[in-house]
Amino acid sequence: MSGTTGIKATGVALLMLVSTAVMAQAPAGAFPARPVRMIVPGSPGTGMDNMGRVVAQGLSELFKQQVIVDNRAGAGSLIGSGIVAGATPDGYTIGVASTSTEVAPLLQVKPPFHPVKDFVNIALLSSITSVLVVAPEIPAKNLQEFIQYAKARPGQLNFASIGAGSAAHLTPEIFNRAAGIQAVHVPFKAVADVVSEMRSSRVHYLLFISPAALPMLNDGKLRALAVTSTKRYAGLPDVPTMGEAGLRGAEAETMIGIIGPAALPRQLVNRLHADIVSVLRRPDTKTRFERMGGEPAAETSRDAYAAKWKAEYELFRKLLPEIGLKPQ
Repeated sequence: MSGTTGIKATGVALLMLVSTAVMAQAPAGAFPARPVRMIVPGSPGTGMDNMGRVVAQGLSELFKQQVIVDNRAGAGSLIGSGIVAGATPDGYTIGVASTSTEVAPLLQVKPPFHPVKDFVNIALLSSITSVLVVAPEIPAKNLQEFIQYAKARPGQLNFASIGAGSAAHLTPEIFNRAAGIQAVHVPFKAVADVVSEMRSSRVHYLLFISPAALPMLNDGKLRALAVTSTKRYAGLPDVPTMGEAGLRGAEAETMIGIIGPAALPRQLVNRLHADIVSVLRRPDTKTRFERMGGEPAAETSRDAYAAKWKAEYELFRKLLPEIGLKPQ
């Protein structure tokens, strides 16, 4: 009996080991077995929300499971991105990330997550250019004329943003340093207020991402002088890049991508990456992204996205103290 019992016990143990191994391998093959949640750390209607929804719809069709967009705005993205950082690493909670995900923790004495260590970069969706727009009273007709005009008036010009530490604040700070311009930052709460002040020339210039900048140019009162991308923007084909206009070091694009918790298994990361890239390559995705002022990322490798993410984080980590933004 004891021998038979021992054999049975050994058989049961082996069966359990095999079952455990199969279960450990199952998530990649069976994923997803239920709806996936996509956290957007911003309000509905923003660029990252709109692009996230396009991808969520495409993934829902691929997965035969719904990808639910969950907007968790607040605290400069800390709330929504914090949910992703602390999520169970099983692929069922992923998030949309942008510049704010990198910057917000740098403004906290005790940040709830680290932008590099606590996430895995799954897929870059798009890199959106910013547009240098000047007010009606600014006589400059091109970038070099504007730089000369601003340099001749140190501290007399101001530029708008939609909040300290936002992309609309940091991009012009990068531009100012590259151009050698001294100007005053004026933060606003709403884009509509910025447009009103720009048209009255109480605000002299701004650098906003293209989806927000394009509507400002419709009536011709405000002028676009350059874009911050390395190639021309399709929505403004006659507007040169900073590099073409003779200014190096001012290139800056706002990355929008998909991230997950750092411990997400590599096989799930690869699966999600491949599926997201397949959505990005659809013609309808390109059309919808272009309507939002962007285009699907041309470079889709995970390593490239992670490298850009880390480099951008280091850039902002050094820039924020220089412009007087300290953790609170």
